[in-house]
Amino acid sequence: MRQQIGALVYLYLEELEIEETINTPEFIIMGAAKAIREGKGKNWLPLIVTQIGANKYKIIGNSFVYAVAEKAGLEQVWCLIADDSENTKNVVKLLTQETLPRINLATATWEEIKVGLDYLNHRSVNPLKLGSVKLPTIVDKIDRAERKNWRESLLEVTNLKCGISKGEKLKIFKEIFYTIPESDAIVKPPLPNKLTVAELKNMAKERGLSGYSKLKKDDLIKLLFEE
Repeated sequence: MRQQIGALVYLYLEELEIEETINTPEFIIMGAAKAIREGKGKNWLPLIVTQIGANKYKIIGNSFVYAVAEKAGLEQVWCLIADDSENTKNVVKLLTQETLPRINLATATWEEIKVGLDYLNHRSVNPLKLGSVKLPTIVDKIDRAERKNWRESLLEVTNLKCGISKGEKLKIFKEIFYTIPESDAIVKPPLPNKLTVAELKNMAKERGLSGYSKLKKDDLIKLLFEE
C-alpha cells in the first residue's frame, strides 16, 4: 500500500531502514528511552520517512528518535511520510538540526556573514575562537573582498588578516561557508564549430527545423546560428 505524503502512520521498526550513523551520546539516548518506557510507550516526536517499497521505509529525519525507540524496546513508532526529493531531504535535515545551513560566500550579504561567524564563534562544540578581533571588523573585511571568484579552498580569506588562518580555523570556517566562483557557476554554451554534426542535427530536430538531415557541418551552423 502506497502511503499518502503527509500522512502520520504507526510503523514497525522492522519496516524502517536507517543509513546514517547516530552520533547522540548514549547517556541521552538511555535517558529518553527511560522516559518513553515510564510514559505511554509512544514516540510523540515522529520519525520522518520516505516510502521505498510496499512495506519498507527509509528514515530521512529525526534519526535520534529511532535510536531511542530501539533502546526503549518499542515495536512500533509514529512516522511522518515525506516525498523522496532532494529538496525535501535537505529541508528535513535542516529542520531536525541534523545538518548545518551553509552560506555561499560568492553571494552572501553582510548580515549572512555576520550571523554565520557569530554561530561558529559562540557554539559550545569546536568554536572558531576569533580571539580579540571584533566580529564587525572581520565581517567588514570579508564583505569588502572580491569574493565572486574565490576558490573552493577559501584560502583567500586567510589573506585578509581577519583572524581566520590556515589550518584548524579555516577548516571550521568551511563547515558552513563555501563558494561557487561566478565564472564556474555560469555554464557557457559550446561554440558552434566545437559541436559534432550529430549534435547539430539533434539541435535542429529539437527546434523543429526541416531540411537539415543532408546538410554538412558548415550549412548546419548557418541554419542554426546565423539569421
